[in-house]
Amino acid sequence: MLVASSLSQLLAFLDRQEVREILLQSDAVPCARIGQQLRPLSRQTLAAQHLLALVRSTPVAALIERARSVRFVEERCAIDDRTLVVAVACPGGQIKIRLSRCEQQTPQRSLVPGTRPVAPRQRSGAPKERSLAPKAPSKARLPVAGAHAVAPTRHSVAPRTRSVAPRVHSAAPTQRSAALKHKRQASRQLSVAGPAEPVVIRSPSERVPAALATLVERARRREASDVHLSSGQPAQVRVAGALCAEGEPLSHDTVSDMLLPLLGSRCRADLDERGYADLSANLGAAGRVRVNVNRQRQGYKGCLRLVPDGPTELAALGLPPELSQVTLYHQGLVVVSGPNGSGKTTTLASLVDLFNSTRPIHIITVEDPVEVLHPRKQAVISQREVRSHTHSFSSALKAALREDPDVIAIGELRDLETVEMALSAAETGHLVIATMSTPSGARTIDRLIDMFPPSVQSQVRATLAGTLKMVISQRLVPSRDRSRRHVAAELITGNIPLWALIRDNKLYQLPSLLQRGRAYGMLRIDDSLNELVACGKVDFEGAKRFADDPRAIAMTAPQAPPMAGTPAAAPHPAPKRAGIGALFGQRTG
Repeated sequence: MLVASSLSQLLAFLDRQEVREILLQSDAVPCARIGQQLRPLSRQTLAAQHLLALVRSTPVAALIERARSVRFVEERCAIDDRTLVVAVACPGGQIKIRLSRCEQQTPQRSLVPGTRPVAPRQRSGAPKERSLAPKAPSKARLPVAGAHAVAPTRHSVAPRTRSVAPRVHSAAPTQRSAALKHKRQASRQLSVAGPAEPVVIRSPSERVPAALATLVERARRREASDVHLSSGQPAQVRVAGALCAEGEPLSHDTVSDMLLPLLGSRCRADLDERGYADLSANLGAAGRVRVNVNRQRQGYKGCLRLVPDGPTELAALGLPPELSQVTLYHQGLVVVSGPNGSGKTTTLASLVDLFNSTRPIHIITVEDPVEVLHPRKQAVISQREVRSHTHSFSSALKAALREDPDVIAIGELRDLETVEMALSAAETGHLVIATMSTPSGARTIDRLIDMFPPSVQSQVRATLAGTLKMVISQRLVPSRDRSRRHVAAELITGNIPLWALIRDNKLYQLPSLLQRGRAYGMLRIDDSLNELVACGKVDFEGAKRFADDPRAIAMTAPQAPPMAGTPAAAPHPAPKRAGIGALFGQRTG
């Protein structure tokens, strides 16, 4: 973390000829402007209190206090034996500072309020002004020097009039200088701002390549989930789980022109150092995408996950209506699990939106990166992105415990520290909703316990038995015509028999509990697949590939798809299960 003593280290970058200025901003990383590009100088963001500590013993601190009342201040300051031009802006409570070298060859560029840069020329007399007249047509100096750059031509025509009444003639240049200075300050205020959030694209129409936006729009019309761009190969779109080629092979330059404009300064640094970068981007009319850019043997490779414009309702996703009971919990742990690409993030966003629509509470989401944007409804939502707004999942969870949250949504339980903080938050009175890349509900519970060392696993079982409220495990099954996918869900609800199995380390009995746990609101993945087959949305062979026990599908599913124009009805009677037919009757995707 940057401290006050490191300001000298930042100013040392200005000694390099290629560095034009240093940009400091609250809630952003410090950057150096090299040419027309911004290069990050640190991997950690500067909070407002850290930025104030950084400049506490310098003249910049006084400029910040002035800028809070007048919004923008620019002056020359002496810092560490350097004369710098310091510009400070405070829009909307933020602090934005630009530090640039003072151009010694043009001292009239000083913008300190109250100074009169034309005074030395007024005392120099007419001959000196006539000697400077040939340099006046230089257009590059006129906007910088202000109105006094035009004064030598006028004064050389009537030098005696200026000497007789200098005060009358000095008033007009001062007024014109003030007007031009106000315009310069308004234009430079934008340049001080710097990259507030380099991950999110602020102006899609300007930065998004048209070819990429067109490709993503076509993929959305085909209800695709992903778009792959690779040098030397055609673009590939994933429709119903299968990749399909789109168009001609793409050259390395074409892929670079599509992907690199999406990257901000931080993501460029990640790509150079680690070989890959993760971000989310708004492509304008093409919608939001989650982007992964990496280097490979043939050049750049990009994977774009198509993100919905906003959260989707549970009924529209085809999820069981029992999931809406999650709003009845005020504390505990809810886990959404499934293989990669099974729609866990979409389900998590739907659950967050359910709270946002029904309860006036505080919700904190921690994601990497932020995908679905939640509008303000009844709840106050704070969406934080790893490495842009916080260092890691675990550090964000540790800070969230002091931010008065009611619900904490975690993008993914990746490591031991994150799981430990999630269990601690769930145990101390918060409702934690998280995702985990595991194939089934039983494997999810095992993974949560196996992450800890064997010496503490008994304590973890006791903690998990008291906090686990629900596990949703889902899989996306291709439809009959292979044009889309339908979700099949497994639902494990927290109850006394389940907690006893967890505490006694008898999770091998969980399948037996699921078979008789309908009264507790539990649902097997095989029962969900049987409903999809009975409704004619999924064929028999496709359901068997995703079933935990294919024999359970064979006993209840029809052996042949229904004929066109006839209702989809199973030839064999389905087993009697209370209300199971209504669970997926409104499934649409």
